[in-house]
Amino acid sequence: MLAGTAESRAALVARYPAQFRADVKARAAAIGFVVILVALFFGGFALLDISWVRVVGGMGRLGEFVELMLPPSFGATARLLAWLHSLAETLAIAFLGTLLAATLALPFGFLAARNVIPSWAMRFVTRRFLDSVRSIDTLIWALIWINVVGLGPFAGILAIMTSDFGAFGKLFSEAIEAADGKAVEGVRSTGGHAMHGVRFGLVPQVLPVMASQVLYFFESNTRSATIIGIVGAGGIGTHLYEQIKVLDWQAVSFLVLMVLVTVTLIDQISSRLRFAVIGRAHGSH
Repeated sequence: MLAGTAESRAALVARYPAQFRADVKARAAAIGFVVILVALFFGGFALLDISWVRVVGGMGRLGEFVELMLPPSFGATARLLAWLHSLAETLAIAFLGTLLAATLALPFGFLAARNVIPSWAMRFVTRRFLDSVRSIDTLIWALIWINVVGLGPFAGILAIMTSDFGAFGKLFSEAIEAADGKAVEGVRSTGGHAMHGVRFGLVPQVLPVMASQVLYFFESNTRSATIIGIVGAGGIGTHLYEQIKVLDWQAVSFLVLMVLVTVTLIDQISSRLRFAVIGRAHGSH
């Protein structure tokens, strides 16, 4: 059987020599690309003056920190209750920030879509505006909003809302542009105007995709809400930063475990909801 396979392969090579001949130029280009990437990797380490001796030594130091973190401890019950309240605050920041961002970004997603807005100038201005907003990291937005509205969870909500607004606008516009135009044409052929085409032709197609994206961002923003809490935007991150400052590593490990468990649960629930939403959308066609 193997001999027959080898003979058939040899016959194909003899019949179609050009198709089975090795592309030397393409192979050389691929090897050259890999070499360039490796050179950039080590060149970056050299340019940033990163010492491999310090990296190896730091791994040993990391082991010492892990030892100091064991066993995780929350101390007094009153402190645990305060941490649980702050964890709930972190979830509220992530939820409200994500929901506000999606709500505000929805009309901008339509304005940036090629199959909805024929004006090139309008789409260009909308897309550049969305790019400008999402180019600033959530942590930077948190620092900005803290100076505007003061410390606390409201600044965290505004930071996540502003950062995700630009990302949602871009993702929503791409989902709208990828929608099947036949549904819109069907609505228009029955006498509906352009808004009817968008409402009954586009929205039912893209809504499940948008809902899936919002769920994913809520999961991601739970982690982001923890980070921005370190700079004073409320939530569990504030307590985490305080325990790091006083070198209470057992409390730090307990807080980290709280965040990990919460994110894992949200990840599981969000994944099930995303698949359920997408599954219903595909099953309805």
